Amino acid sequence: MADPIRVIRLSGVSALRSQTMFHAVGHAFGPNTPDTIMLIEPDEPYVSIGFHQDAEKDVDLAYCEGENLQVLRREIGGGTVYLDGDQVFCQWIFREGALVGTLDKKFEKYISILVDTYKHFSVDAVYRPINDIHVNGRKIGGTGAAKMGKSEVLVGSIMFDFDIDTMAKVLKAPSEKFRDKVFQSLQEYMTTMKKELGDVPPKGEVLDRYLEHCSHRLERELVEGEMSEEELKLIEELDSKFSSSEWLHSAGGLRRPGVKIHEDVRVTEGTHKAPGGLIRVTAQIHGDRILDISITGDFTMAPATAVSAFEQQLRGTEVTEVSVGREVDQFYDAFQVDTPGVGRDDWVQAIVSSTTKPT
Repeated sequence: MADPIRVIRLSGVSALRSQTMFHAVGHAFGPNTPDTIMLIEPDEPYVSIGFHQDAEKDVDLAYCEGENLQVLRREIGGGTVYLDGDQVFCQWIFREGALVGTLDKKFEKYISILVDTYKHFSVDAVYRPINDIHVNGRKIGGTGAAKMGKSEVLVGSIMFDFDIDTMAKVLKAPSEKFRDKVFQSLQEYMTTMKKELGDVPPKGEVLDRYLEHCSHRLERELVEGEMSEEELKLIEELDSKFSSSEWLHSAGGLRRPGVKIHEDVRVTEGTHKAPGGLIRVTAQIHGDRILDISITGDFTMAPATAVSAFEQQLRGTEVTEVSVGREVDQFYDAFQVDTPGVGRDDWVQAIVSSTTKPT
């Protein structure tokens, strides 16, 4: 019989700690670390961006600063999201291999329990591949995944309510008219328990039901526990890292400032929307080859750090579908990455098409 799953429930957690605590469990994971489910309620609003996103391009940093909204980069893929106490984060940190199957299958297992929980409270939720939950065609929260050390991490939330107005304001928008469109889209295509039910049940009751469904679906006992000394020590180190400007701005832009741009070198940028997320490519092209390249977006790649290796492999590649496709295939073979909803043709299209859009 499988070992029990440790459950850690915390409320009144700072914005920073709501991120660094589960990262600490993931990175400190060792032979004696139990598979862990964390339920965390933040005590302050903030903005979280995906590991591969460009803070300058995806977030209205001036607005966030004016509203005292901390912006934090996580080590999980996906997009920008405004978070506050109206969401409870459900974070799984499991031993590598504890959840079998592809990342798509792991998302399905993780999301099925959120769906069970919503249905228990008469919210007609369904799993929408690859990693979304919908209610009558409207999204009720998103999910993400990553590998951290010896662990696999899946994260999401229970959406009691959501501040759509603030969410629209934290996103980078080229104009107020565009921002109005964003707000309208969020109103039409997002939902919450409050929106569906009028009044939401007590958080404690919802979380109790969620844990019951976890135990049933995973066929394992759940035991309340606490963080280890090693995990608590690592939290303090991650606090410093996650609150630094260097970490916030660690993705995006061409990261080789010593390269000189000659007359036959052009800088290009393009985007491609794959089922699994947006891919943004910024490149320096010398003749017909990639001199330098930066890949950002709200896609998921596990392991997340493989993106830098992907960029390195693409440097020097001829900008043709055949050449780029060959490098993509070699990258997947070498690193065994998992990119749910983003396939070979998506990368080829994103990279090749970006070279035709000079900036």
